[in-house]
Amino acid sequence: MPELPEVEVVRSGLQRWVAGRSISDVEVLHARSTRRHESGPDDLVSRLRGRTVRCVSRRGKYLWLPLGDDALVIHLGMSGQVLMLPADVPDEAHLRVRFAFTDGGLGMRFVDQRTFGGVMVDTLVPDDDGGRIPSCVAHIGRDPLDPLFDRARFTVALRRRRTEVKRALLDQSLVSGIGNIYADEALWRARLHGARPTDRLTRGQVDALLGHAQDVMTEALAKGGTSFDSLYVNVNGQSGYFSRSLNAYGQEGEPCPRCATPIRRESFMNRSSYSCPSCQRGPRPRTSVRR
Repeated sequence: MPELPEVEVVRSGLQRWVAGRSISDVEVLHARSTRRHESGPDDLVSRLRGRTVRCVSRRGKYLWLPLGDDALVIHLGMSGQVLMLPADVPDEAHLRVRFAFTDGGLGMRFVDQRTFGGVMVDTLVPDDDGGRIPSCVAHIGRDPLDPLFDRARFTVALRRRRTEVKRALLDQSLVSGIGNIYADEALWRARLHGARPTDRLTRGQVDALLGHAQDVMTEALAKGGTSFDSLYVNVNGQSGYFSRSLNAYGQEGEPCPRCATPIRRESFMNRSSYSCPSCQRGPRPRTSVRR
């Protein structure tokens, strides 16, 4: 699934190509990609025709294009792509929604092989910074690269949770944008196992972990994100190259860059976690108190 750096790469590309342009038509080729728009695809099309895109915004893994009092919201899901292409380029095999603009320039296409992503029009509501945000995104926490991210508040909230630290990092209501890849990389840099209980972490450990998460995502952003296959590309169809810099994620059996111990893969929430058995020791079991 695209994570914060990948979505930010798409956002910045869209900002360049669609801000200030007016939508002339929308063609929905697969209704499942508009399932989040409760009024149906025809209503979505009618609400977008003739509207002007003001800019392109993001929170965590959500993108939205403000149009006035509402916005076109895009979630890439597992395999979503947003591409800017001339109208005469042949349709992609998994093209779901096509957007044309009044100036006749590059069109926008939403392509999604697995159809877990989608588009919708949603009302903008007040945000905590005085701006406005789609109502469907209001429950999503700020991400570590957001200038308004509250580091101290995050530290307190994380340490109050009685859960594993990796589960907390993936909780988008607590902190957004960190997915499986960057959680594993940040935990490796912090020398913490993902199963460490959050209430046992010190403030210093949480602060260091957050700093590593910010660093690894900033580095990934500079390299266009992480691409393991053809499913993640930017708006020009180009892949990111941060996968070449991963220390833990996807490196099962490879030597740890710190200590040369083979990286271990463990099952985690129907996915996989990668860590170093030597640098990232698992937590000790809680001891029960006899009465």
